[in-house]
Amino acid sequence: MADIESFSRDAAVLSQALPYMQRYEGKTVVVKYGGHAMGDIALGRAFARDIALLKQSKVNPIVVHGGGPQIANMLKKLGIESRFEGGLRVTDQRTMEVVEMVLAGSINKEIVALINAEGEWAIGLCGKDGNMVFAKKAHKMVRDPGSSEDRELDLGFVGEPVEVDRTLLDLLARSEMIPVIAPVAPGRDGHTYNINADIFAGAIAGSLGAKRLLFLTDVDGVLDADKKLIPELSMREARQMIADGIITGGMIPKVETCLEALESGVEGVVILNGKTPHVVLVELFTEHGAGTLIVR
Repeated sequence: MADIESFSRDAAVLSQALPYMQRYEGKTVVVKYGGHAMGDIALGRAFARDIALLKQSKVNPIVVHGGGPQIANMLKKLGIESRFEGGLRVTDQRTMEVVEMVLAGSINKEIVALINAEGEWAIGLCGKDGNMVFAKKAHKMVRDPGSSEDRELDLGFVGEPVEVDRTLLDLLARSEMIPVIAPVAPGRDGHTYNINADIFAGAIAGSLGAKRLLFLTDVDGVLDADKKLIPELSMREARQMIADGIITGGMIPKVETCLEALESGVEGVVILNGKTPHVVLVELFTEHGAGTLIVR
């Protein structure tokens, strides 16, 4: 009897998920896998299983990953002191070499191996491969507390995407492969640039007109004034919450990146907690979802 009850529950879950699986069939879903969400081995395997299941459900998943904590650890091991300007790490030539080694090397291949272990065919890439992404030097302005005037920070080889060529990604989609992409890209000036993974994922998703862009973070989503999770926001509501001071701190650039992705052609962007097991499947294949969906 217990087995029959268990099978019945499984069948009920599948029947509820089926309409949502059909909604995403043949669609592109870009998942930004955050550095802080990578720290747990069991969660990493669960994430890889989710991505594999998306592919098996005829969804076209693309993974873009960060790796800030891992870069910091490697710099410390190598005795390279980090320099900060306005709270942001300055990426000099030596630091950039470590960034590329960690992002496009160790982290990227670890994620690829986890997905491949689930029976799918993942391939590790960065913006350099196939001239997928070109970047330019990022310009960051901050208010100088001494003079109360804005000044430009020189962050070294920190960049922002300016060109995305989807040719390689389209080819991989037709080949049933899962791209896992590190946010490192060349500039037309011959330098290599480190790009914020959120911004990089938004550029990739926008170029593909993705059905969904998922940001896996260490928070449940956007909270209201009473600190309760907001299931869905329009772009107008999100901007108003920033203006009203309800969205604050590090969530502001996250939401602004969501808005830019929507303006570039993404259908919907979700902020959700990457430390929740199987959160990708819960968000896409259940009625209630798992985070905050921002739509146009």
